Amino acid sequence: MGSKHGPSIKDDDVYDALREEGYSKGTAARIANAEANPSMHPGRKGGKHPPYEEWTRDELYDRAAELDINGRSKMNKSELISALRDSR
Repeated sequence: MGSKHGPSIKDDDVYDALREEGYSKGTAARIANAEANPSMHPGRKGGKHPPYEEWTRDELYDRAAELDINGRSKMNKSELISALRDSR
């Protein structure tokens, strides 16, 4: 594991590949660090939650609040879905 991006990034190659694919710095760092941790399995599909379209607006709002998405209080359901998907 390298230190090209400093000690907070545990797998520089994965981080760089994700950034090239368009992932945000934060998301790329989380995935790269999870890949470097043998007890985590980020490549495995989760699938425990239904798609956002099946969530209520209040559930979407609560998730947006967890992710600290700005402007969420004025968003309708479809806008919340887009903002949540763009936050990855």
